[in-house]
Amino acid sequence: RIPNNRSRRIAERNLELCFPEQSLAERNRLLRQSLMEAGKGLLELGPLWLWPRERVLQLIQGAVAGEETLAEAVNDKRGVMLIAPHLGCWEIAGLYYSSRYPMTILYRPSRRAEFDVLSCRGRGRMGGQVIATDARGLRALLKALQRGEALGILPDQDIGSDEGEEIAGRVFAPFFGIAASTMTLVSRLARKTGALVLLTWAERLPRGPGYILHLRALPEVVEAATLAESVTALNQGIEMVIRTLPEQYLWAYRRFRTRPPGEARIY
Repeated sequence: RIPNNRSRRIAERNLELCFPEQSLAERNRLLRQSLMEAGKGLLELGPLWLWPRERVLQLIQGAVAGEETLAEAVNDKRGVMLIAPHLGCWEIAGLYYSSRYPMTILYRPSRRAEFDVLSCRGRGRMGGQVIATDARGLRALLKALQRGEALGILPDQDIGSDEGEEIAGRVFAPFFGIAASTMTLVSRLARKTGALVLLTWAERLPRGPGYILHLRALPEVVEAATLAESVTALNQGIEMVIRTLPEQYLWAYRRFRTRPPGEARIY
């Protein structure tokens, strides 16, 4: 039986909004699976941040399909934006890439300073530079791209009205057919620098042997005619990969918390 707590209620609401074509039984099955996967994600943090480096990297099963595109872009000093939605184990994706490429990782500070210290240490343990979403951090991101390095960004975060300017703006763009307050940072940087935009996610394998790391190029984010079209292309790319692995998405997150002016609250 699933506890009737806040995480469950948020996940239920998100699944109801994003999969209206499914039956209640189908959504409940997906709800149960997704909450179990979210629990695994919490349990993984200790090993990923504390185990010996090689032991962590050995959890990636097989070669990463498409990694040659990433390597070529870094070697050519083009700059790469690795876009990792809250799908599967995003923490190991950042650790893997930062162990192989010069990388700057963006994070949103939490309200608990002690957790920030621990998470920054863990996320930067393979050599990545971990920076906060503030003006200094944005300058560091642009400089890293101009040097031809890689960036790691979690793009599917709800951007409140008081946060938009902090991370270079926001727009409402469709996500599963619902207006979602979405950061424009990825699109602005990609269009300004011509950086390669790669969507990446670490698929958690059943029964604990490790993860399969995936990469998918999103050229339409760079090539879109307008900023709004670019952000929409980003959300569409994220939605596409979530639909291939919906049970491993973080449905317990309030992705639709911020609403357009005059629209009713969702949660």
